[in-house]
Amino acid sequence: MMTPARYSALENPTIQKYTARTLSIMIFSLFSSAGWSQSEATATTPENRERNQQVSEVVSSTIENRGVLTSKGSFILEPAFTYTHSSSTLVAIEGVTVLPALLVGLINISQAERDIFGYSLTARYGLTQRLELSLKVPYIQIDESIRERQVFDGTPVDIISDTSGDGLGDVEMSINYQINDGLNGMPFFIANLRIKSDTGTSIFDLDQRPITTPDGAIIGVAFDEQPTGSGFWGVQPGLTVLYPTDPAVLYGSISYMWNQEDDKGIEYGGEIDPGDIIGFSFGIGFSVNEQTSFSIGYEHNIIDKTEIEFAPDLEDAEFDTYHSGSLLFGISQQMFGGNAVNVSVAVGVTEQSPDVQISIRAPIQF
Repeated sequence: MMTPARYSALENPTIQKYTARTLSIMIFSLFSSAGWSQSEATATTPENRERNQQVSEVVSSTIENRGVLTSKGSFILEPAFTYTHSSSTLVAIEGVTVLPALLVGLINISQAERDIFGYSLTARYGLTQRLELSLKVPYIQIDESIRERQVFDGTPVDIISDTSGDGLGDVEMSINYQINDGLNGMPFFIANLRIKSDTGTSIFDLDQRPITTPDGAIIGVAFDEQPTGSGFWGVQPGLTVLYPTDPAVLYGSISYMWNQEDDKGIEYGGEIDPGDIIGFSFGIGFSVNEQTSFSIGYEHNIIDKTEIEFAPDLEDAEFDTYHSGSLLFGISQQMFGGNAVNVSVAVGVTEQSPDVQISIRAPIQF
């Protein structure tokens, strides 16, 4: 999933259309880098305690907010590190087809590489046996390189542009509620509500410089550093289902992320309505022994396109949605003292997904 640090001038419809797509995917990418939760549910009978223990052993290697909750009065502090690598090749053609094999115009080919290093600290507290509160503070470092060449411009020289950025990301707050106790063979149902702030540095906060043609015409703007935040508030309700079936735990979830529209000024197209995101996932986790468990799964997000108030044409020929899908692999290892180290890998299977994302978490319970 690539989001080059280039955005349109209002006068250029082609680049502005790319900006709308970029904003949608950027909001998703900055929001989706999150830790996973590990907790323990209410145990009222020996049978239920066994099911809860099975879920707790396996759920550490699944994705965020898909575990039973932190027990009442317990406090968990979770440092985490996430590395994300993305790459893409973009071919932009501006011209007229005279014959099926003859194009009169300009072909621009660009390759982009992006590395995101995410450091976060998440605090979770069990307010009751079924209600959990959490706060996540991320620090983001981004490095991006773009290599491009205009094929019909008569030059063998590639243009390489390197940009980077680091700083506080978008702080997130979550409320998780366990709806039932999982008795009598029923699955666990957990309601989630996550709120994303706009504390990170967005493209709207960065200094910009104009991109011009050789004859001096302004065709867009560029930024000398990468943003660490989306620039928009977001709210994501969701529902998680966990079903223990010895020796495995089946899980599934569905969520909807609403991004709040905001007026960013005439230079960015006026009021911008970021694309909302529909997400779902499913998978299975296995407990190998009392110390080790692993999981496999799949996660998919459907991202709506961004709407810009003063875009030249809001009904132009572009896709209405973008899809990000990833295969998930995770492993959890219990360490001395009852704490665990969790390692997960997500492999992108669609163009808008990161090529690979590796996460390491070490939740510490007090």
